[in-house]
Amino acid sequence: MGKRDDLIVRYADDLKNKCGLTPDMDLLTKVTIGCGPSIYNADSATVAATQPAEIATVKNNFLIKKLGLKDSPELDSAINAVLTTYGQSERNKYRAVVYYMLTKHFGKEAVYG
Repeated sequence: MGKRDDLIVRYADDLKNKCGLTPDMDLLTKVTIGCGPSIYNADSATVAATQPAEIATVKNNFLIKKLGLKDSPELDSAINAVLTTYGQSERNKYRAVVYYMLTKHFGKEAVYG
């Protein structure tokens, strides 16, 4: 297994054990690939949930640009819901896991079709 495969296994484990979700491995793999090389960098592989600039990046670059959603308060509440599900005390919130949960939340799996 390659490094990306190892990361996907880690992300699936987080979804199961920290978020209480059963991951769709095909979608998780596609979301992980969609994150590009950022998953290999310790800083960019995680979402800094306490930094407003980071939340804005998730909203603008992922929800609006990637998933094609319109800017609205619903986007902020979805991000908050996902981060709460992941666990406020959880220090490492992996970007691929957050993006996966947001994709499922908005029913935008077809983006990764």
